[in-house]
Amino acid sequence: MTRVDRRTVDLSAYPDLTVVILGMRVNAWTGLKTLLGLGPQIAKSARAKPDGLLLHEDFLFSMFPPHAGMRQYWRDFESLERWTRSEPHRTWWRNFLRDSGGTGFWHETYSIRGGIEAIYDDMAMPIGMMKFAPLTPARGSVFSARHRLRREGTETSPAPTPEAELYRND
Repeated sequence: MTRVDRRTVDLSAYPDLTVVILGMRVNAWTGLKTLLGLGPQIAKSARAKPDGLLLHEDFLFSMFPPHAGMRQYWRDFESLERWTRSEPHRTWWRNFLRDSGGTGFWHETYSIRGGIEAIYDDMAMPIGMMKFAPLTPARGSVFSARHRLRREGTETSPAPTPEAELYRND
C-alpha cells in the first residue's frame, strides 16, 4: 500500500493573504462575445504581475452554459483593492455595470484575517453563497468590498463607478 503524501503550506509570510474567486456566466448568446473578449485582456493583466498578485489561475465551471472563472491570491486586501480601482480593471468594471453584455458576473473574497464578502451581478441562476444566504441589494454600507469585509480604513482610491452615479435614475 502506498501512503498519501499529505502536505500543507506555511502562510506565516502572508498575514493578510486574500483570495478572490471570480466567475462570468453567459446568460444570452451575446454574452459569449463578452466572455471571449475579456479573457485575453484578463490574461494580459495577470501576466503584467500587478503589485500584490501572488498567483492567478483560470478554470472552467461549465461548458453549457459557458461559465468561466479564476482564482487569485493577493498579498493583502489593499493590493487587491488598489488594482481593482486602477486600469484596466476600472474600465472593465465601469463598462460591465453600464451593460453586462449578456453575462452574469460574481466574485467571492476570503481573507486570512477573517471575513468573507461576495457580489453577484446579473446572475441568472444562483451560485455559491447565493444558494443558502439571503440576498440583499449591494447599496449603502455594503456597496464596496471593503465595507462588506468590515475592513477598517478608507478605500485606496475612488470606486470605478460611484454608487450615486450607478443608481442615479432610481
